[in-house]
Amino acid sequence: MNLLLAIGGAALLVLVAPRFHLAWLAPVALAPLLVAAAREPRAARRFLSGWAAGAVYWCGVCYWIQFVLAFHGGMGNLAGCAVFALFCAAKGLQMAVFATLAGPLMRRAWAVPAAAALWVGVEATHGPLGFAWLALGNAGIDMSLPMRLAPWTGVYGLSFVFAATSAALAAVVLGRPRRELAWIAVLPLLILLPPLPEAQPARETAVVVQPNIAETAAWTPEEAARTERRVAALTLRAALDGAAPAIVVWPEVPAPFYWDEDARFRAWAAEVAATARAPLLLGVVGRAPSGAPLNSAVLVEPSGRAASRYDKVNLVPFGEFVPWPLGIAKKISTETGDFEAGRAVVVSTLGDRKLGTFICYESVFPHYVRRFVAGGAEVLFNLSNDGYFGRSAAREQHLEIARMRAAENRRWILRATNDGLTAAIDPAGEVRGTLPPYQAGAARMGFAFLSEQTFYTRRGDWFAVACGALAAALAALSRGGSGARRRP
Repeated sequence: MNLLLAIGGAALLVLVAPRFHLAWLAPVALAPLLVAAAREPRAARRFLSGWAAGAVYWCGVCYWIQFVLAFHGGMGNLAGCAVFALFCAAKGLQMAVFATLAGPLMRRAWAVPAAAALWVGVEATHGPLGFAWLALGNAGIDMSLPMRLAPWTGVYGLSFVFAATSAALAAVVLGRPRRELAWIAVLPLLILLPPLPEAQPARETAVVVQPNIAETAAWTPEEAARTERRVAALTLRAALDGAAPAIVVWPEVPAPFYWDEDARFRAWAAEVAATARAPLLLGVVGRAPSGAPLNSAVLVEPSGRAASRYDKVNLVPFGEFVPWPLGIAKKISTETGDFEAGRAVVVSTLGDRKLGTFICYESVFPHYVRRFVAGGAEVLFNLSNDGYFGRSAAREQHLEIARMRAAENRRWILRATNDGLTAAIDPAGEVRGTLPPYQAGAARMGFAFLSEQTFYTRRGDWFAVACGALAAALAALSRGGSGARRRP
């Protein structure tokens, strides 16, 4: 029964995420797993139940990884399934740790805040331990009251709220004393936090291009030339339809846009910027001093000068490097050798304004994206190629993640993708304009430069660190205490 409860909790978490997008389940989704952990007195069984739940969760939310490995990675369905199963098993270990430690905590008077802090502490380790994706708090992106926390605590504050309400429900099911639910009484105080900003007029215009370049194109010189002509035509049609835009944005693409070794391509990009009468921000393949490829974003001025270049720091497992010990899995990229990671956050200058550009998967790291804004960026750009996801829910998941980054830092984010979902996101995390997926297009999208910094931007993941420390202290207090062996 405890195993079934744990897996049922994982199923609820899957339903919360885009594909099903039943976000209203977020405040209760963890309750079955917490009940199972509290009912099971044996740590080994709590671990196994949590591990099974974690594997089910990652399989259900990131099911599209199997397609990426099988199709774009060239592994075939069987090998793709095998490597994906290893991935789910590895990621499930973190939920196993959560379930193991949550059991004793749920038998204590402080169960509600302790379980919530433990969830946040474990959730914050996903990035450092190899792969991060949707935090539980992302489910609150369209909930006005919990979203008031985003500029103060980041997404982890919302995760804490949802985990706390789940823990309270679990305590009720377990028959815990009603006084132990008093912790929930503080949640209505969220109304005292300032609301997210109202919709404001966009004072600037960007031309955002979605070229819809095939992921499987054979890159002959002729095909590359046709692609360049098509992208230029899309760009100039939108850029010349009215006043000169503040910037033109191209996404990360699967095309062989080599910046360092291809002088002809550099000249062509400079010509597009000059004709569009605007700086051009585009995704390219750069080269490190070692010769290894870099996933880069270059800002080209209308004069043709490359004003800045940012090299992606946080690389995608399997997409840009193969993590040890899964070397049997091929990389998705067609570049020879692993991509090399960049080394620095770059804030670029656009006239007297500043902008930050993060690339694709980097949107999942709240602590990293905030560094661009802390460094002075007044608007953010996210260049992405979500074409590798196929026609899966990963696109909606990725957009939801980017929306949370906008709200945390109170910045406009213009998200340019190869084939969707291209969007303008306002400082409250609301989508203010999109291009239809799976189609080539370009649109003039509004935005504004903003200079005010949120508490989260200035202080970073202070809340997640505090939750981790609190959970560790309470878990230590709960070890071997009275009731540790008693089934509620």
